[in-house]
Amino acid sequence: MLPSSDFNFNIHDYEEENHAESYGAYTVLILAVVIFSVGIIGNLSVMCIVCHNYYMRSISNSLLANLALWDFVVIFFCLPLVVFHALTKKWLLGEFSCRIIPYLEVVSLGVTTFTLCALCIDRFRAASNVKMYYEMIENWVSTTAKLTVIWVGALLLALPELLIRQLVTEDGDPPDVTPCERCVIRISTDLPDTLYVLGLTYDGARLWWYFGCYFCLPTLFTICSSLLTARKIRRAERSCVRGSKKQIQLESQMNCAVVALAILYGFCSIPENICNILTAYMAVSVPRRALDILHLVSQLLLFCKSAVAPVLLFTLCQPFTKAFLDYNEQNVTELELSPFSTIHRAARTYPTVATHC
Repeated sequence: MLPSSDFNFNIHDYEEENHAESYGAYTVLILAVVIFSVGIIGNLSVMCIVCHNYYMRSISNSLLANLALWDFVVIFFCLPLVVFHALTKKWLLGEFSCRIIPYLEVVSLGVTTFTLCALCIDRFRAASNVKMYYEMIENWVSTTAKLTVIWVGALLLALPELLIRQLVTEDGDPPDVTPCERCVIRISTDLPDTLYVLGLTYDGARLWWYFGCYFCLPTLFTICSSLLTARKIRRAERSCVRGSKKQIQLESQMNCAVVALAILYGFCSIPENICNILTAYMAVSVPRRALDILHLVSQLLLFCKSAVAPVLLFTLCQPFTKAFLDYNEQNVTELELSPFSTIHRAARTYPTVATHC
């Protein structure tokens, strides 16, 4: 039998732990509500602006709308399931959600990576194109082909995530606590030999694949490309071959927006890479609870990135700001074909298209 002092001490620790878990649960719930609200409204606004406004249907804006679409999907489907598991320690849809949530999160990383690279290439071509033929609205076939490459590439590269996930149930600590369901990286021996070898290969290279393809590639490529684009813009400003100063200013705004998106993405990806490194090399020495908290933080930051991205666009890009505020029909008809084009259409040439849903 424990002495009364030790028993009281254990009860006190247990109560403090319960209070800490309650505060943590409320914090996660409040953050999730804020992220969900901002992300849904912001990404829907970006998609509606680009789809419903003829003057915003450039390839750059189509890429941004494509990114907003995937961010909307991730927030709408993944965030509620992740929060439910964080609060109840159970997966709402069992094995299906255990496999599909990590898969969709990795696809989100791929879509963001390839979209940032495509945006950088498009902006560099636009800044280099003195004759501005590239600033015209592209036909739907060309735009669809580029977006399809991004989606198919991201979906295929993330497929091995479905092979390495399993749902396991661990007994609670203490034993009277409800068992906890965990989604762990474990390759099933029931898989065919080809898929089993693929899963083992992917699991062995997963850490550095994450770090190289989904972190270094978009951040470094975006920074280098944006520096070259900024140099082109400064040359155009000195030579005045690209039109009015207003258009050159809009080019600079979008270049800054692309850099801001890359920085946001890189910052929100850091905890995920740290979690992968700790899990691979220091899993024994790091407490399980600390790894769980770090993994939850990395997931919430991924959702936060998806919610903050449209806010950055509305803050840094004047055409998106004008369309979002929707002052009056005259402002809508004065929107450029893209944030960089000097080509305008008269209000009588095309019917005014609403910029809101």
